Amino acid sequence: MTKIILITGATSGFGKAIALKFAKEDHNLIITGRRRELLNELTKKLIDKYNIEVLPLNFDVRKLGEVKKAIESLPEKWTHIDVLVNNAGLAVGLNSIHEGVVDDWERMIDTNIKGLLYMTRFVAPLMVKRKQGHIINIGSVAGKEVYAKGNVYCGSKFAVDAITKGTRIDLLPYNIKVTHIAPGASDTEFSVVRFKGDQEMADNVYKGYKPLDPSDVAEAIYYVTTLPEHVNINDLVIMPTAQASTMHFHKIL
Repeated sequence: MTKIILITGATSGFGKAIALKFAKEDHNLIITGRRRELLNELTKKLIDKYNIEVLPLNFDVRKLGEVKKAIESLPEKWTHIDVLVNNAGLAVGLNSIHEGVVDDWERMIDTNIKGLLYMTRFVAPLMVKRKQGHIINIGSVAGKEVYAKGNVYCGSKFAVDAITKGTRIDLLPYNIKVTHIAPGASDTEFSVVRFKGDQEMADNVYKGYKPLDPSDVAEAIYYVTTLPEHVNINDLVIMPTAQASTMHFHKIL
């Protein structure tokens, strides 16, 4: 059965890989992102390669008014969202708490927590109305264990874990599945953004071992959507074989 999958932050990393995976499996997509050019490029690729229907929405999940307008303006055929993947997220900076950059803190909190909440607030009622749907929140192993200088980023991802659990309880009467996915080290734009464009520092993060590829996480996300109606994966932690915790790696340099 063809489903409608809504993916935030779809222009790169996990989001793009998730879009490609669901398109390959013949599902129709609503993809969102702030970078219009990349969003349009992905839309064309998905349609040309997989012959599916794609609705691109160019807005910022951090802005409540933009989220509200985008979801409330959906054409009727696109309101039957089967899966919401709250993927948009980032880490910015790596500082001790007493040296933290407040603007970095706000970007992480606004994207990782408030953006996820805004999207859920406007998409979940559509699922409640139909008593059907699946919400997948992309967290991190940093939402399971805190590491030095990860203070606010870790806090935001712990919040994602807690919000996911609360959402599952609240939506239990409506037959809606809620899943938390917590990836470990992954070769995406994550480190480039964290180090504010310093490619050399970003590359050093992944030296000496094989990190997860975005497609690895996309495969897991697709899998949890294929289970029988009575089965839900509540929480799934995914790490490279070379990683045992947030700070323990086996590197061959």
